[in-house]
Amino acid sequence: MPVLTRLIPSPVVVDIRPGALDDLATILSDQRIAPSGRMAFAISGGSGRALRERFAPALPEADWFCDADGTIDGAVRLADSIKKGGHYDAVIGLGGGKVIDCAKYAAARVGLPLVAVATNLANDGLCSPVATLDNDAGRGSYGVPNPIGIVIDLDVIREAPVRFVRAGIGDVICKISAVADWELSSRETGEKVDGLAAAMARQAAEAVLRHPGGIGDDDFLTTLSESLVLCGISMSVAGDSRPASGACHEISHAFDLSFPRRNALHGEQCGLGGAFATFLRGHHEIAGQMTEVLRHHGLPVLPDEIGFTVEEFVQVVEFAPQTRPGRYTILEHLDLSTDQIRDAYADYAKAIGS
Repeated sequence: MPVLTRLIPSPVVVDIRPGALDDLATILSDQRIAPSGRMAFAISGGSGRALRERFAPALPEADWFCDADGTIDGAVRLADSIKKGGHYDAVIGLGGGKVIDCAKYAAARVGLPLVAVATNLANDGLCSPVATLDNDAGRGSYGVPNPIGIVIDLDVIREAPVRFVRAGIGDVICKISAVADWELSSRETGEKVDGLAAAMARQAAEAVLRHPGGIGDDDFLTTLSESLVLCGISMSVAGDSRPASGACHEISHAFDLSFPRRNALHGEQCGLGGAFATFLRGHHEIAGQMTEVLRHHGLPVLPDEIGFTVEEFVQVVEFAPQTRPGRYTILEHLDLSTDQIRDAYADYAKAIGS
């Protein structure tokens, strides 16, 4: 019998609006999430305490755990604490990306669904099937199920440092480059492209790229939030991070590994990396659009805007392919020498009006 359709792992609840957290208890009582009201909340040991004080009275059957520190050890401790706590319907990750990634890993370890309640929009990890956690070797990515629910309160997002919203913009817009790398690999190596995953990631990026609003607008923040969710789901559709991660992410990982004490936010580095990779690809008009929008939202488009010299950036780009062995992007395709990278950067900086 022919396969007529396919099942796509996706959240059963996506609630993005101002004031969403005021209805958190009602949202979580959905029979598909927590029919008994028994939930394990994962929060940070810092700002998470204020969130606990705010919501604990409305969630009397919930238990609260402060182990979510962004490390693999913290995620394992969180899972062990949840196991000892008894029976729960779901794990609720309440906080930023580090908290949610810890909660994702712990939920997978104990076999419970996860609801991601995001307090910032710094990257697409809030709905991805990947948990990025610090470990003894630096940082690792771990496969996990998608969240069963996503809650984003735009009022809370505005309370977070504006830099986090900007980083989320960079992490979305760079998908234009990531998808182009995937298609390049298909032409050059025969790698299979999942058309649905590519379409979801590309359209998410285009929605943010072409939105006329700014980070203070509900409409723009809603579009950005939805795009981050779609990017996460695109990775589930593809079965890996390919639609969301190409040369842009190789460059970001190279920043992290080469300068671990000086690296900028992930989305800031990815936005810059994606614009430069798009320029390398010869798509100069698109690269110009990307840098124009990044600048409009206050994001860096040149390495000195995040504290790096041109020579350090050249070093990062040269090292970047080693961060993801086996992944084929414009960097692997061109295989530029140090001098060629330096010359390409000079052309890029001139073209975007440094």
